[in-house]
Amino acid sequence: MKRLFTLATLIPAPALAGFDRPIPQPQTDVAEFWFFVGSVALIAALVAVQMLVSRR
Repeated sequence: MKRLFTLATLIPAPALAGFDRPIPQPQTDVAEFWFFVGSVALIAALVAVQMLVSRR
């Protein structure tokens, strides 16, 4: 059991040594535009579903 624990603690060490956390990139104008388009499409879909459901 001690060998298994030692092996489990030593194996991830080399893999984690070379890991660098990613740096978040700033949001671009194009990304904001497409987020806006997606938001408007989602709201339009919700309104359409509400209209279809309320007719029942």
